[in-house]
Amino acid sequence: MPSDSTARWRARGGQVAHTAMSGSGTTAGDDPLQTAVWRLRSRGCWTDAAALLAPRTADPAAALERAGLLVERCLFTCEGWAEAEDALRTAEAVARDDEERGGAASERGRLAYAATRLGVRDRADEARSALGRATALLSPASPRRPLLDFRRGLVSEHIVDASQAALASYHRAYAGATAQVRPVAAVF
Repeated sequence: MPSDSTARWRARGGQVAHTAMSGSGTTAGDDPLQTAVWRLRSRGCWTDAAALLAPRTADPAAALERAGLLVERCLFTCEGWAEAEDALRTAEAVARDDEERGGAASERGRLAYAATRLGVRDRADEARSALGRATALLSPASPRRPLLDFRRGLVSEHIVDASQAALASYHRAYAGATAQVRPVAAVF
């Protein structure tokens, strides 16, 4: 059953509300689509944001972003698991290089972590395996690496109950985020 926001979106003929697409972005040069996706995401309208990216899923970056949005929805609402799985399969299928495959594996690990942590289904082995695969695929200098290390810390802390391993992962995530000058990631 579609969410209320999805039903409203379909009732408008699939058109995004003017406020979501108005302007040229948050700053000069921003992509209006990315601005709309960010605005919808920040309001908890993950399904609507993912719908904006659906026509572009042949592009690995868009497919991965869409999968990430739907996984995030699962984390916050505890629903939409099948749709997130489908989006992840698409992102994995269109990935062309190790960076893209590593990003998809990291998202798969996050989905498995969420399912386990929220008690939907025990997917702890899948979470560890996917995050391990992402670690092997992503270079230490990858912009995705700090987030991956943070996710590995979450799995170590909340699923494996290995506080020392979690602390080491959190330290790596913090060091990577500050080295990449990503202040939002560094606050975790």
